[in-house]
Amino acid sequence: MVATLFWVLLIVGIYPYLIYPLLARIIGRLRSRTVRQRDDFLPTVTVITAAFNEAGHIEGTVRNKLTQDYPADKLDMMVVSDASDDGTDEIVSKLAREDVRVRLVRQEPRQGKTSGLNLAMRHASGEIIVFADANSIYRPDAVRMLLRNFADPAVGYVTGRMLYVNPDNSLVGDGCTAYMRLENRLRVAETRIGSVVGVDGGIDAVRRALYRPMRADQLPDFVLPLSVVQQGARVIYEAGAVLTEETLTSEVAEHRMRVRVALRAFWALWDMRALLNPFRYGLFSWQLLSHKVLRYLSFAPLALAALFNWFLLPQGMVYQVGAVAQCIFALLVLSASRSTGPLAAWGPVRYCHYFFLLNWASSVALSRFLQGDRQVVWQPRVG
Repeated sequence: MVATLFWVLLIVGIYPYLIYPLLARIIGRLRSRTVRQRDDFLPTVTVITAAFNEAGHIEGTVRNKLTQDYPADKLDMMVVSDASDDGTDEIVSKLAREDVRVRLVRQEPRQGKTSGLNLAMRHASGEIIVFADANSIYRPDAVRMLLRNFADPAVGYVTGRMLYVNPDNSLVGDGCTAYMRLENRLRVAETRIGSVVGVDGGIDAVRRALYRPMRADQLPDFVLPLSVVQQGARVIYEAGAVLTEETLTSEVAEHRMRVRVALRAFWALWDMRALLNPFRYGLFSWQLLSHKVLRYLSFAPLALAALFNWFLLPQGMVYQVGAVAQCIFALLVLSASRSTGPLAAWGPVRYCHYFFLLNWASSVALSRFLQGDRQVVWQPRVG
């Protein structure tokens, strides 16, 4: 009985990381839904950036978007200042005087990013809306690469490829970079199936007609694409639309960010739970369950499997090997946190450490979710 439970828990725990990506690749190759792209498809576009105290980054990101390889008369930019008090508004106002395509909208009092996006959408004029973070730098053709996919009327939302740079070669930064590489490979497979489940909020585009206002506590990077799927349109991944962003270098900062994202994801999954109905949403329900629900909850079956493993030691070598593997994993995680020498720079050490950080953050977020905790505002992400 214990052995059976151990194997069930182990399979459920590793499923979202190993089994689901493999199945998604197989189904994606068999199904392979294409996207009709046109490089000459050039609709009007409004780039929206929500900012709170981003004086150090906002000028660079605005100029980066204004100099995109895209017709200047078809692109404008709006910055929503969430009651910033560090000079962000003054910088954007100066840019607006230099270029009529720039507009500042101030949100007062501070209400968070989601409310800011809702406010901005009332003033946006573009057929397509691009969402950019205040510290994101796009490659020159990123907007064009995103928008060429909307030539396909079935496409309602497009997410690009985030490349994290790790200039300090930090432990957390290296783990984050590896995690995003795995996510992007999975998005390629999910696009072939039909729609991706997870997106990067720093380089996304949606048809303005499909935007639906969200509650202040909802995670726009998650709820909005799910609402697009509910409306019958596809959410796809465009690897050619690239942004670069510095990773966080502090374990504490990365943990807080991951807890915040996971907490809001739990609420989003609860709000959008109707999408888990396979009779209505087919394969996408399986994707959502596998990629998000089981991924965020995987810490529980993995922890229980690790515990049961010790009770099964007398039953054979496979369980003894499992116990040794647990000890090695624990040592690698501990060494990553306490060492700055060659061992901490070893790839497996960094990946084990980041895997532990992700699951630790999910467990904290689940506890807060079950207590009814919600998060609306936070401090800017610092690289």
